[in-house]
Amino acid sequence: MTDKTLIEAARSSKAWPFQEAQRLHKRLRGGKRGSDGEIAPVLFETGYGPSGLPHIGTFQEVLRTTFVRRAYEALTGEPTRLVAFSDDMDGLRKVPENLPNQAMLTEHLGKPLSRIPDPFEKYESFAAHNNAMLCEFLDRFGFEYEFIASSTRYNSGAFDEALKNVLRNNQAILDIMLPTLRAERAATYSPIMPISPKTGAVLQMPVEVIDADAGAIRFTDEDGEVIEQSALGGQSKLQWKVDFAMRWVALGVDYEMYGKDLTDTGVQSGKIARVLGGNKPEGLIYELFLDDKGEKISKSKGNGLTIEQWLEYGTEESLGFYIFPNPKSAKQLHTGVIPRAVDDYWQFRERLSDQPLDKQLGNPVWHLLRANHSLTTPEAPGAGDTVPVSFGLLLNLASVLGAEATAENLASYVTSYLGKTEANPDLDRMIKAAVAYTRDFIVPTLKKRAPSGGEVDALRELDAKLAKATSDASAEDLQTMVYEIGKNEAYGFQNLRDWFRALYETLLGSEQGPRMGSFIALYGVAPTRKLIEEALAKA
Repeated sequence: MTDKTLIEAARSSKAWPFQEAQRLHKRLRGGKRGSDGEIAPVLFETGYGPSGLPHIGTFQEVLRTTFVRRAYEALTGEPTRLVAFSDDMDGLRKVPENLPNQAMLTEHLGKPLSRIPDPFEKYESFAAHNNAMLCEFLDRFGFEYEFIASSTRYNSGAFDEALKNVLRNNQAILDIMLPTLRAERAATYSPIMPISPKTGAVLQMPVEVIDADAGAIRFTDEDGEVIEQSALGGQSKLQWKVDFAMRWVALGVDYEMYGKDLTDTGVQSGKIARVLGGNKPEGLIYELFLDDKGEKISKSKGNGLTIEQWLEYGTEESLGFYIFPNPKSAKQLHTGVIPRAVDDYWQFRERLSDQPLDKQLGNPVWHLLRANHSLTTPEAPGAGDTVPVSFGLLLNLASVLGAEATAENLASYVTSYLGKTEANPDLDRMIKAAVAYTRDFIVPTLKKRAPSGGEVDALRELDAKLAKATSDASAEDLQTMVYEIGKNEAYGFQNLRDWFRALYETLLGSEQGPRMGSFIALYGVAPTRKLIEEALAKA
């Protein structure tokens, strides 16, 4: 496959990252040009508020933006950049309850996050700590990005010209923003927020522009004194919507997505960007995550699912797979969605190498592998890879083992089932996750019922057939055996589904379960007969 072939397929792909890339390409027809007229990298940006630690929302925004970035590269062959921007000049408005040194942080309320001591006492500031956590977080998942801290740009003077531009257009920005504000808020609103020379706090009060070209402003400090000072060199901070627009223009951002809750921010910031001589970048407004009750996830409520929790009970790839589909639709995010996401990922990954190119570009795994350059060449998409057992099967095995379910125990069963001991890191991670998931969510809910009616005789026949089965009977042969029993009208099953449900409920203690042939092959014929014996003893 040539690059030309990939470009042609990308132009007609209906996968949402390519749809986004196509819109951006239409806007930048001919490529992005720098001041020297040469092709310049197309700039993708994601934002981060370092008042808290990186979370699953941070992950999904960077991942989805990376999907679009890689799709754009495939579509155009043009260079790109991804900037992870931290708004660490923002003032601390509230002390998060889960942080140490609460009293110290309370003393610094209102100050820029980059000028507050680190409550963890590891870095030079609170923002530096959380910025380091962001970079560690992004590196963990193999993202390719450039980190930019707002404080560095403000303090170094790199944003000075952009700030002067804001001051020159102060009234025009007020004309955009004031009609959107309540009267009380409008009375104190200013596009630019000075930093008090006395307290170091970011001030929310009217500001008079004395000399825009010099960056000079006048305001009343918290103690009532009228102050004249420069807005440049880190002595001020822009309001959020103004800052958003200023960044777009100053950095030359071409693409940025944001959540539904920032829809109005995007509208107002787009208007401000035009006032500043630029344009709102292309972007996508994504829906938010919901909990298992359909309510919006809130960090303060603690009703969501953290990255750490997902990775304890699932895998990194499965999280990316779950996030990939239609970002404009809300997704429930809770532990119940993890098992299917793990297995679906591997099913789609196994299909990838056999798919024609147009289907590959619609396969979420193509985008996941491309996101961190695992798709090293178009000819070798990294597919055909598979795991020998499903996550669902591992969960069923672990649930039967109960208290004896350990990673070592499950690995031993799998090794015996496969008849080989080749290293498989993907399988090892799945086994570890299966043990944790079963322990916390399956075992507490298991309840085996006694077989009744025709189920009793059906189980007796299954036991008799298993007694004659060889120890190396294949999963397919065992599955056929189970099927034949379920088809026997003498046992009274309306359909095969009823028979399998009876097996799950009496042997495994669950309403749902695996292909029984695969389960028996993995768990073992003798141990399965023991389960049947225990079930029949209750009849």
